[in-house]
Amino acid sequence: MQHILDAIQSNASADDFANLTVPSSYRAVHVLKDEQDMWKGVASKDKDPRQSLHVGDVPTPELAPDEVYLAVMASSINFNTVWSSIFEPVSTFGPMARLARESQWAQRHDQPYQVVGSDAAGVVVQVGTAVRNWKPGDRVTVHCNHVDDQDQSAHDDSMMAANQRIWGYETNFGGLADLAVVKANQLMPKPAHLTWEEAAVNALCNSTSYRMLVGRNGARMKQGDVVLIWGATGGIGAYATQYVLNGGGIPVCVVSSADKADIL
Repeated sequence: MQHILDAIQSNASADDFANLTVPSSYRAVHVLKDEQDMWKGVASKDKDPRQSLHVGDVPTPELAPDEVYLAVMASSINFNTVWSSIFEPVSTFGPMARLARESQWAQRHDQPYQVVGSDAAGVVVQVGTAVRNWKPGDRVTVHCNHVDDQDQSAHDDSMMAANQRIWGYETNFGGLADLAVVKANQLMPKPAHLTWEEAAVNALCNSTSYRMLVGRNGARMKQGDVVLIWGATGGIGAYATQYVLNGGGIPVCVVSSADKADIL
């Protein structure tokens, strides 16, 4: 991966990126299928993700026509990463096995491991043959909504699509890795004024709060609305609080401690 990092830091051209060799394996944070019963009989509060999350090399999957290889410059941990690591409320290997039945390309997701992580920012290294709007060298951030753009149920509200999934949670090859496999329709340009870390932490939580409160498929909050926000200092709750305040609403925030109340 060092040669890819060198290309990023030297602002290599699109042609130079396209000619880079993608490694046959890469370092990733992952959970293992044969450990999905390791927490049997253990209370949720006693499950330690550090025991089930592994950092090591995994094989690089073949690239589908509508996907890109992304050199990940920053990622973040969402609560669904914690769910994956403690195999609650269910093991994510079940959803990936169901995904694998959808197509030849989907079969790649059914592995004895899962690379987790549902946020990322990075640089496109290579693109699939059907990718039109992105090229090697593009600096991007990733949203987590993994949908099939050929599914007509996704055209109006992709969150209601028949096969909607969260990337890196209900799919494999997520963002907590040196390399990620991402559908082209998940990519957005990286805001130039944000650092890699800042660009990598917004998409999942921010888009969730926006959709629930502001978007046309959500509550469509109005000025003066009173909004109950449960867990107001978490990722989704913190964005929700800001949306309510900026939209002229009245946030009623619930947190679990006085220290968290002070943050608000």
